[in-house]
Amino acid sequence: MSTGKVVLGALAGAAAGAVLGILMAPDKGSETRKKITKKGKGYSDSLNERFNDFKDSVTAKFEKVKVDAAELAEQAKVK
Repeated sequence: MSTGKVVLGALAGAAAGAVLGILMAPDKGSETRKKITKKGKGYSDSLNERFNDFKDSVTAKFEKVKVDAAELAEQAKVK
């Protein structure tokens, strides 16, 4: 399963949970909004962390490919 599908599924699940939470909330509206804001920030922070990890991984792989390509080009010059 691709990472994109997993992330999309997680976001859809979070959205469905938020909607159900709002509909079933026993608290006042202001308290519910505070809870939603707090949860949303948590999800946002988690998503940002995962995105940064992904970006770092892609950057590292790109740098490796760049070094490998330079080595191949140097070997081709020698031959």
